[in-house]
Amino acid sequence: MDDERPELLTIGRLAHRTGLSVRTLRFWSDEGAVPPVARSAGGYRLYDAESVARVELVRTLRELGLGLDDVCRVLSGRTTVAEVADAHVAALDAQIRSLKVSRAVLSTVAKRGSTVEETALMNRLARLSAAERKQIIDEFKEEVFGGLGDPRLRDRMRTFSIELADDPTPEQVDAWIELAELVRDPGFRARLRTWMELNTPVPGQGLPRGASIWWARQIVQTVAEVRKGGVAAEGPTAAEVLSELFGDADRAAVLRSLEAGIEAGAEKYRRLVARVRGQESSPDATEELEWLARALRAAGQA
Repeated sequence: MDDERPELLTIGRLAHRTGLSVRTLRFWSDEGAVPPVARSAGGYRLYDAESVARVELVRTLRELGLGLDDVCRVLSGRTTVAEVADAHVAALDAQIRSLKVSRAVLSTVAKRGSTVEETALMNRLARLSAAERKQIIDEFKEEVFGGLGDPRLRDRMRTFSIELADDPTPEQVDAWIELAELVRDPGFRARLRTWMELNTPVPGQGLPRGASIWWARQIVQTVAEVRKGGVAAEGPTAAEVLSELFGDADRAAVLRSLEAGIEAGAEKYRRLVARVRGQESSPDATEELEWLARALRAAGQA
C-alpha cells in the first residue's frame, strides 16, 4: 500500500515527526496550508519530506501571529513573507499602543480607586483620536486665553503645543487623562482665566503689578532654600526675604496674583502639560508658593 512506502507519511506519522497534534495537521490540511501529496488506497492522506519542512514553516509563521489565510498566500506565492511581515508589524504596533493605553487606564484606576463611571470616562478620554484631543485643548485655550489684552501672549499660548505622542508612554497617557479632566472643568477654566487676566499687560500699559512673580523660577529657588533653612513664613527673616525679592513693589498686587495662581492650580497644570509632552518639568513649587503667600499676608498685617 502507498501508506506503507517509507518515503510517504501518514498524518499520524507526520504528527509524530513534527510534534504537532493530528487535529492541528488535519485542520491545516483542510485549509490548504499543508495539503497531502497523495492518498492511500483507503483514502488516507499521505505526506512526504517536503511536507515536514512545510509544516515547520507554517508553525513558524503561526507563532509569529500570521493567520492561516496569510500563511496560505505566502505558501502559494501570492505574496512574500516580507510583505506579510511588514503588515503584521504595523498591526502589532497598533496593538501595542492600545495595550499601553489599557495599562495606563487600569493603573490610574487602581491608583485612584475609581468608580465604574470614572473608569469609563478615563477610558474614553485615553482613547480619543488626535483630532478629538486637539478639539478639547483648542476649546480650553480659546476660553482661557482668547481675547487677552496682549496679542503676543495670546498667540503664544494658543500655538503652544499640548499633544500626546503617537506612541505615548503609560506615564504620558496617565498625565493626559488627568489633564483632559482638568481642562474640561469649567471651574478650573474660570480660575485660570482670572489668573491670566491679572498677569496680562493691558494695551498701552506696562506689565500688571505683581505679574512677573509666578513663573520666576529664581524666586521659587530662593524660597526653597529659605524653607530648607527652617525659616517661618510669619517671622522677621521672611520679611527680609520679601524685601530682597520684591523691593518696593506693590506686594498686595503680588499677593493677588500669587493667590489667584494657587487657587487656579496653575502649577499642577504646568506639570501635567510637561508630562503629556514627555518633558522633564521643574520640581513642584506649590509648597514654596504657598509659603510665599503666607509671608506676604503676614507682612501686610504687620
